[in-house]
Amino acid sequence: MFSRSSATDPGFRSARVKALAKINLALKVLNKRPDGFHDLRTIFQTVSLSDAIDIGFQPGGPTAIEVESSIDIADNLVFRAAQAVMRLPGTGGGVRIHLQKNVPMGSGLGGGSSDAAAVLLALPVLTGRRIGLETLLCLGADLGSDVPFFLLGGAAVGLGRGTELYPLPEMPRANLVLVAPGIHVSTPEAYALLSRELTTDSVSHTINIFQSVVWTMADSRSFENDFEAVVFRRHPQLQLIKQKLLLAGAVCAMLSGSGSAVIGVFEDAETARRVAESFDGYGFPARIVTRAHYRAMWWRQLAAHIDGKVWPPKSRYAE
Repeated sequence: MFSRSSATDPGFRSARVKALAKINLALKVLNKRPDGFHDLRTIFQTVSLSDAIDIGFQPGGPTAIEVESSIDIADNLVFRAAQAVMRLPGTGGGVRIHLQKNVPMGSGLGGGSSDAAAVLLALPVLTGRRIGLETLLCLGADLGSDVPFFLLGGAAVGLGRGTELYPLPEMPRANLVLVAPGIHVSTPEAYALLSRELTTDSVSHTINIFQSVVWTMADSRSFENDFEAVVFRRHPQLQLIKQKLLLAGAVCAMLSGSGSAVIGVFEDAETARRVAESFDGYGFPARIVTRAHYRAMWWRQLAAHIDGKVWPPKSRYAE
C-alpha cells in the first residue's frame, strides 16, 4: 500500500489492479525445438483467482523503481516488467509497486506471469506512454512464455512456446475449484519425464487429438493434458486430489499445465465453494473469466487514467 503522503504528491498517479490466474484446459506436447523449448498446443483460460497490485508513478526526476511484496520472490517478474517499461525512450520518473500474492506460487496457475503482464498494461498508462499491442507482446515474451497471454485474456489457443496466441470462442462461465497443495513440480523435470522420440505420424496424431478438443471444448470432458500421467506417477498425491474432486461431483478434473494445481469443473457455485473449503486452505473457488469481462475489468481499474475503451488501454496523459 502507498503512504498517505504519496497520494498527495503533485502529479502522483496510481491504480490498484488485479492480476488474474490462468488454467490450461488442454495441453499437448510435440517435438523439441532447435531453441531447446518444445512445440506446444494448449488452451489458456483466465480465471477469477487473482493477485492484487498497487502501482504508483511520480513523473519527473531520475528513473527509480521500488517493489514491495507480501512474500519474498527471487527474480521478481514485477520488477523486470517495470524495468522493461521504464527503459522505453521518453519514459522517466519514480515507480512504486506493492504486490499482494494470493495465487499460489509454483502451482502452474501463472501468477508471476500475470503480475508481469499487469505491470505491462498499467504502467504505460500511468506514465503516459501509448505502447502498441505488438510491442507489449514482444516485451511479455521476453519475460516469460505465459506473459503474452495475460495481455489478452479470455480463452486462447497457444502455439509454439505458447506465445503465439489466437482467440477462441468464449467458454461458459463455469464454476471451478483450483487445488494447489504446495507440491513443487519442476517444469524441466516434467518435460524430461515426458521426453520421447516423436515420429511424424505421432505428431500428426497428437495434433489431431488437440484439434478435436478445440472443436468440442464446450464439453469439458474432452480436455486432455499430456503431463498428467507422468506427473501423477511422480506425485501420486495429485492423482488423489483429482479423484477427490471427481467423487465430490466434478464433471471434469485434470492437472493444469505441468502442475501442481489440479482443477475441477462443477455445475454450481455453492458446490464448488463447499468442495474448495474441504481442502483445508489449499483449495480455491473460482470462475471462468471471459475476454470481454477481462477487458472490462481493466478499463474499470484504469478508468481515471485512460482515454476510451480500446485495447490495450490507452493513456490519457500521452501527448
